[in-house]
Amino acid sequence: MSAEAEPAVVEPDARQTSPQEAAADEPAAGRPENGDETQPYGLPGKPLARGPFLFGLVGGLGVLTAIAIAQMVMQSLSTIILVVVAMFLAVGLDPAVVALQRRGLARRAAISIVFAGVIVAFALFGLAVVPPVSQQLTEFVNAVPGYITELSNNETLRQLDAEYQILTQVRTFVTSTLGPSLASGIMGAGLVVLNGVFTTVTLLVLMLYFLGSLHTIKDYLLKLVPASRRPRTRSMAEQILTGIGGYVAGNVLISVIAGVLTWIFLSIADVQYALALALIVALTDLIPLVGATIGAVLVTGVALLQSMPAGIACAVFFVVYQQVENYVVYPRVMKHSVDVTPAVTVIAALFGGALLGIVGALLAIPVAAAISLVIREIVFPHQDQA
Repeated sequence: MSAEAEPAVVEPDARQTSPQEAAADEPAAGRPENGDETQPYGLPGKPLARGPFLFGLVGGLGVLTAIAIAQMVMQSLSTIILVVVAMFLAVGLDPAVVALQRRGLARRAAISIVFAGVIVAFALFGLAVVPPVSQQLTEFVNAVPGYITELSNNETLRQLDAEYQILTQVRTFVTSTLGPSLASGIMGAGLVVLNGVFTTVTLLVLMLYFLGSLHTIKDYLLKLVPASRRPRTRSMAEQILTGIGGYVAGNVLISVIAGVLTWIFLSIADVQYALALALIVALTDLIPLVGATIGAVLVTGVALLQSMPAGIACAVFFVVYQQVENYVVYPRVMKHSVDVTPAVTVIAALFGGALLGIVGALLAIPVAAAISLVIREIVFPHQDQA
């Protein structure tokens, strides 16, 4: 009986490898044995031990970073405010650009027309305010020698000067203290004027850039939002921007109405520098809550310096007009702009004024409207579903 041939058993480790597989198993020249193509410098090592020293070091670095960021923000606060105001004005002027586009104009042409209107408004304000101020200063300087002569001819003053040398002390004070102080004050005033001109030009340039690229900025910021939430975010952003634009346009319209009516009244009352005073009223009327009162007090004070009846007439006019503006003009103009209750408006203006002054008071109301919209559209529905 012949023995049957047993089948050959192939061990798992004894399989034959192809030359390609053998070449792949060998380490490549210039490549680490433990590395691969995605990690050319080898595998990362073990993480550092999370001991108390490392925790304190990371915490200290975090605190130092936060302090450095806070210092940078505080040092560049004026620039941040300038950029925010420029963006705010660009958003407020965008409805005018859109309205011109609906009439068939290209966007560049519409932006040019709106920007030219802003430049003209600034120029008219400067032409109306600067000449009266310069004239008053010139008249005062020319009148100073006459005042000195009248004081010198006064008998009482002569007797006091003979006893206490008042005129001598006045001359010494003028030459040694008042003169240098006035010179430094004039230099400081000149620097303030130059700084104001530079800030105004920078604001206008930034506003022009933001106005031209407003749609691009909105599209870029929307890309930071997840794709599933972009439609809702876009609609809410458009509603917020529309409200801000309506607020700016309405506030400017109310200021124009106040300025025009003030100019008409001051012209009829024969008050000097009626146009300059009316522009001051229009400018201060932009400030929420207290702006109209500030303008009224300034104009009434100037009118009182001219004559008592003119000052009383101005006081009566502003009291009547502010009632009409608060209860008739303002509700009609602002009914389609911002949806904020009066109490929230007052609180927002107070907080904005305390934080950033006049700029904060101007920005507070549209910011409050935006926060109110976000709370109404996101927070309330989430709370209702909880």
